[in-house]
Amino acid sequence: MADTDTPKRGLFRRRPKDPSKPGRIAQMVQVYKMARKHYPAVPWLLAAAILGGAAIGVVVGLLLPPIWLWIVFGVMVGLLGAVFMLGRFAESAAFEEMRGQPGAFGAVLNTVRRSWLAEEQPVAIDPRTKDLVYRATGLGGVVLLSEGPKGRTAKMLEKERKRHERVLPNVPITCIQGGEEDGQVPMSRVSSTVRKIPKKLNKAEVLVIRKRLAALGTMSTRPPVPKGIDPNKVRPDRRAMRGR
Repeated sequence: MADTDTPKRGLFRRRPKDPSKPGRIAQMVQVYKMARKHYPAVPWLLAAAILGGAAIGVVVGLLLPPIWLWIVFGVMVGLLGAVFMLGRFAESAAFEEMRGQPGAFGAVLNTVRRSWLAEEQPVAIDPRTKDLVYRATGLGGVVLLSEGPKGRTAKMLEKERKRHERVLPNVPITCIQGGEEDGQVPMSRVSSTVRKIPKKLNKAEVLVIRKRLAALGTMSTRPPVPKGIDPNKVRPDRRAMRGR
């Protein structure tokens, strides 16, 4: 027997809101507070954008009446400009919040989107130095992004590039060193750098690549060998293998 106490959801009825997730207005307030924390001039810049749009509407309205219509239009344009500015300031503030934290470049790589899919977990990690290599796949091929000092991560990137080329011999692989040193790409330019990679594959080829990479595995690490043990001289215990 069907449960008559369960309310039926209509065809055009909205889904119930998740109380654990903040609403749109709450999200905008959080974004504004974070941007203002790092850039105190944000309120004045947003107000200038809105008032500037209204001023343009007044000027156009005096030339092409009715003036009130152009004022409303100018305010709407100013609001759109303010929202765009707030998004850019919030993005820069988010980079400042993540700077120096492990996994920051992986989080930035996950924001690229636009036909790119980044993996949340690194594909390579140095247990001693905590240097990382992240991976993303898309129409431009495979992107390997390192996180750590330039001298150490160069070897990790080269090792991962060769490992991926053995599985994907005809797929373009782009290596990017993330960091603040000379020759590295800072967090603020990771997204734009990945988006500039030319598209050389189609969606079907990208799906095949992701399946092969899933078979390859996600992590390229080896547990450290205990000191004093030469792995080349280790011999198996044959008695234990025979159960004696």
